[in-house]
Amino acid sequence: MIIFDDLQAAAFYPLTLSRSVGDLRCGILKLRQRLQELLHDEDSAVWIEPRLVRLYRERHSDWNVNRHPAAETLWVNSRLRPLPENIEAVQSLKSGECLVSGSAPVAFRGLPAPEFTLAADYFAQAGYKIIALESCLYRNLSDLIQDNARLLAFDFDHFFHDKDEEFDTEPGVTVLNPYQVWIAEDVQLKPGVVLDASEGPIVLDGGVRILPNSVIMGPAYIGKSSLIKAGAKIYGGTSIGPVCKVGGEVEGSIFQAYSNKQHDGFLGHSFIGEWVNIGADTNNSDLKNTYKNVAFHSYLENARIDSGTMFLGTMVGDHTKLGINCSINTGSVIGVGCNLWDSDLISDFIPDFSWGPARELTSYRFDAFCQVAATVKSRRGLSFTEAEEELYSRIHAARLAQI
Repeated sequence: MIIFDDLQAAAFYPLTLSRSVGDLRCGILKLRQRLQELLHDEDSAVWIEPRLVRLYRERHSDWNVNRHPAAETLWVNSRLRPLPENIEAVQSLKSGECLVSGSAPVAFRGLPAPEFTLAADYFAQAGYKIIALESCLYRNLSDLIQDNARLLAFDFDHFFHDKDEEFDTEPGVTVLNPYQVWIAEDVQLKPGVVLDASEGPIVLDGGVRILPNSVIMGPAYIGKSSLIKAGAKIYGGTSIGPVCKVGGEVEGSIFQAYSNKQHDGFLGHSFIGEWVNIGADTNNSDLKNTYKNVAFHSYLENARIDSGTMFLGTMVGDHTKLGINCSINTGSVIGVGCNLWDSDLISDFIPDFSWGPARELTSYRFDAFCQVAATVKSRRGLSFTEAEEELYSRIHAARLAQI
């Protein structure tokens, strides 16, 4: 099986400026991981945007990245919603059949020509039998935020409920509905911690530390080696990936990995990339005073689009830093590599590699960005590689071309 990103990958920018759509976290797992589990495929074969290929081959030398198979195989869109009827439709595909939703291929079984394009009209012209499967693909980051709570429960039921765990807790720890709680053996829970799984499951992965008087309400996932600061309030629908430090109040949000929000301040219905730092007392709005649907900037459309929901916070790209006391408006999109501060309201769209207060943004110098990125990664024992620098250099050049 090959999991592919189609021509709509830009609808998930800024998060997919630096990763495949399939590597976006939603629920406990990433989209790609869940599809591999549900479709019983153990290999990691992906088809991604060409500009990401060098980085992926560097990070995943054992993966099959953008290589045509020698034999007929199943291709599955990384945007596929994991619903039983969608999985069944994919599993039922025969040779020469292609599932299509609108203008997008959902899945197909075959051996396409080397010059094929991931557009639905290619498959009709190539003689595939076209089968319509409507409303089965995620459209953008807002869709993932809204589906996160459902997938947290789905992943718990399918992948964690029967796994071995270590459920000894320290005195003073309160666990409500313990049959909906999964705790790895090396998790540390300090006195005063409350794990409330009354409204959904809670998973604490290996190496997690929860400091005193923190409250976690399900459904929620805390990833490997992440730290929840003292007195934190983590509400339902929240996924925190590995190696994050999170405090304050968080609701209905996704942290990809390696990001920090250590201090007080509210974050709601948001998607935070990797290597992001959110300063003390920074807050975002996730609901308009008018209670109308929230609109947000789409990189793909180069315009604001309707999210279809009243609840939407902010979407923040990798390596962005937000200073203390920042205020972020409803539906704000903040690109990769930004460094923002001051009391100006951050609103609408902040382009990649923006620097300064929201009222007078300039371009972040690329050499300075690279120095910070290298320093931040070295603190976690990782390096800022040539492939990463090349990728971000392209993004930075595209930003300068728009000025």
